[in-house]
Amino acid sequence: MCIEKKKVGSMYVCGCPGTGKSLLLEKVKFLSIEWAKEVGMPPPTSVVVNCTSLTNTSDIFSKILEQCQGKKKCSVNSSPFQELKSFLCEKKQSSAKKMTLLIIDEMDYLISKDQAVLYDLFRLPTFPNSHCMLIGISNAIDLTDRFLPKLQSLNCKPLVMTFRAYSKDQILKILQQRLMGLPCQIFQPEALELCARKVAAASGDMRKVLHVCRGAVEMLEAELTSGIHELDNISYEKSMTNGLNLPPERLTKQEINRVRIDHMARALAKTFRSAVVDTIQSLPRHQQIVLCSAVKFFRRRKKDATLGELNAAYLDFCKTTSMYPLTGPEFSSMCRVLSDQALLNLGQSREDRLRRVTLRVDEGDVNFALQGIRFFRNCLQ
Repeated sequence: MCIEKKKVGSMYVCGCPGTGKSLLLEKVKFLSIEWAKEVGMPPPTSVVVNCTSLTNTSDIFSKILEQCQGKKKCSVNSSPFQELKSFLCEKKQSSAKKMTLLIIDEMDYLISKDQAVLYDLFRLPTFPNSHCMLIGISNAIDLTDRFLPKLQSLNCKPLVMTFRAYSKDQILKILQQRLMGLPCQIFQPEALELCARKVAAASGDMRKVLHVCRGAVEMLEAELTSGIHELDNISYEKSMTNGLNLPPERLTKQEINRVRIDHMARALAKTFRSAVVDTIQSLPRHQQIVLCSAVKFFRRRKKDATLGELNAAYLDFCKTTSMYPLTGPEFSSMCRVLSDQALLNLGQSREDRLRRVTLRVDEGDVNFALQGIRFFRNCLQ
């Protein structure tokens, strides 16, 4: 629309990492040439700057000028911003007016004490005779509202487009569409579903999905190279995840050449390995039971409880799993240890049983750490 009507404007594209922001804007850069041809306009000059490459925030204007004019040095009499402003606001005849598309990636790297650079960037399309279209990209959803509150009063508030994290179904659909072009089936459907579910729960980052799938394919390749094809040589203790497991039978030749659920589970574990997961996996069994009890308790009720309520959930868990429970003082001592390890938050109270307790780690980390242990597998569902 900006190209067709020869109008300027600005847009801020934000959202979670790995949701396709930069990829989409790269496509817009190329499509803008086609759009210009369709309406009989000269194609816009596209300038893309990634702010992670800048030493100082003010270097952004020199970088843009360098791409627009091919000049590495600005004149002594004017600042890079003033020279860029003059270039973008040069008065031309309507027929010769060529738009300039500025795409500023990782824009949050330009955040400074007074935000002067960011304000100047968003002002560029508003100056008289400007032929500049500005698109900023960043992960920070609140950048324009939190750091640039004066944009509205300066009449340069951009249109904001937010990219949400991918859901499990969206990830699965993307993977299936990309794999349709292959002559054979590379992944078991259950393996793709496991990958989509785990990444969606953790971050919704499509780049992470591709990284995990690549790791799973490399594991299959290594397995085929070393000649390990028998089910007895595969550890299904690691592959059984949230009830998804391979049947206890010999692998067919077709299954041997596919990425199975055990490959995907190991690739996921390698990708999402964290200090929190390692800490939980190294805990004594009863401390793991306390965490598992907390996850189940908070999942169906409020997000905090008293130590007495958590103790009741712990006793119920032990009864269900036929485990001999520890005494009240021993339970309180375990909770203090978990608090020292930053896994639980413990409040203050005169009576120990009345102390407020909350889960300090993400439920997904607890599930991921304990899902490979047969004892906890059914309890966490």
